[in-house]
Amino acid sequence: MRKNIRRQIYTSLLIIVGTGIMGFAIKSSYDPIGLITGGFSGIGIMLKRLTANYIDGGVPIWVTNLVLDIPLFFLAYKLKGKRFIGKTMAASLLLTFWLGVIPDCDLAGGDFLLASVYGGVLTGAGIGLVLSAQVATGGTDLIATLLHMKFQSYSIAQILQIIDGIIIIAGSFVCGIHASLYAIFAVIVTSRVSDLITEGGKFSKAVYIISEQHEQIADAVMNQMSRGTTLLPAVGMYKKEERSMLFCVVSKKEVVTLKEHIKNIDRNAFVIVTDAREVLGEGFLEY
Repeated sequence: MRKNIRRQIYTSLLIIVGTGIMGFAIKSSYDPIGLITGGFSGIGIMLKRLTANYIDGGVPIWVTNLVLDIPLFFLAYKLKGKRFIGKTMAASLLLTFWLGVIPDCDLAGGDFLLASVYGGVLTGAGIGLVLSAQVATGGTDLIATLLHMKFQSYSIAQILQIIDGIIIIAGSFVCGIHASLYAIFAVIVTSRVSDLITEGGKFSKAVYIISEQHEQIADAVMNQMSRGTTLLPAVGMYKKEERSMLFCVVSKKEVVTLKEHIKNIDRNAFVIVTDAREVLGEGFLEY
């Protein structure tokens, strides 16, 4: 019981802090110089600038965000049910709240490069925290999820890219192509940072080794490097010969030592080294 309560508190904090960081990034970097990076916030920035001549300061971003989200929530509730929409609606309303209470400020001082890097890092961090709570922030994410029900041959990520791409292109007509190019760069930074948070920053290396001396190599890995290794049966399809393949995971620093051991034991060994984005347990990251 206490574990569930702590988990709920932790999840709530992730959503509150994550949406707060996202709101701050929008109000302090994207909005001041017109970086439209997609999403309902991007539409809000466009609408704010288009209505600035008719309304003092233009339509606030939080108003646009709320007006666009409300009908979307009703549609999602009808199509996907209460359990699906619950936390997503909470996250979206929190983002709208932050967009309303955080004051306008230009921390980048009008510098597009600084704003795209700074905004991308902050937005990515905020999205990463929200995604770590297994929640989406609504907006175009929710639209992509609903459209995926109709267009199942496309992934949600592909649909989302198309929607946000349309918003960025539309933004180029409002804020200029110069700002839109920097907006694309900000999107790339955002994606990298959010992946770093959700998938972990301690990248490791997965190594596949095919060698006649696999027992000696396995012994070196286990006894000299204190790492585990797994022997996998394999068949060479050219000669239909049965082979033995070792599989192990090491840190980036250890991969050099591993290759040195392999070279000393069998210079003819066939070795494949690939990235392992996240490794849990057995001497690596804890769950």
